[in-house]
Amino acid sequence: MSLSFLLTSLAIVATPGTGALYTVAAGLSRGTRASVVAAVGCTLGIVPHMIAAITGLAALLNTSATAFQTIKYAGVAYLLYMAWGTLRDKGALAVEEDAPALPALKVITTGVAINLLNPKLTIFFFAFLPQFVDSGRPDSWLRMTELSLVFMALTFVVFVAYGRFAAAFRDRVAARPSVVTGMRRTFAGAFAALAGVLAFEI
Repeated sequence: MSLSFLLTSLAIVATPGTGALYTVAAGLSRGTRASVVAAVGCTLGIVPHMIAAITGLAALLNTSATAFQTIKYAGVAYLLYMAWGTLRDKGALAVEEDAPALPALKVITTGVAINLLNPKLTIFFFAFLPQFVDSGRPDSWLRMTELSLVFMALTFVVFVAYGRFAAAFRDRVAARPSVVTGMRRTFAGAFAALAGVLAFEI
């Protein structure tokens, strides 16, 4: 496995996006355990994109404008839903000192949905991974699977780090209502901004 693959993957994973944002929100609102569970969900959300790339479905999405646009705008709609839910204090961010734990399945499902509806991941796997795989080898699919699993592992580790860092400041944030309100609006705005970026990207 090349160092360039690891460094490039790490740079991509570490760049804040919807998954990282959701994990940080989980850490702030529910603590370390919730952030880890959220990281699991976001990591599992990569699996469908990985399978699509390995089986060639990514090529179909890349050539079919209708299929791509459908997934793209489904992602936009979901991000706007997350923004509205966060702003209304019913979504990812609701910081309370004694906030009840959310069911792990619900946290994971939301994390999976966030990355599942992110067409940029499919394009990433389709355009990025082949550069590190010899297409002439009969086991090229196995090599792509190995690299994909490494990418998923990096995603999980980085997201857990983000979540734990956020959870460390949870008590301070929860003790200040004005900070909670500001954070809620910031996260809602960030989700909406990401939706706007995705909507206007070609």
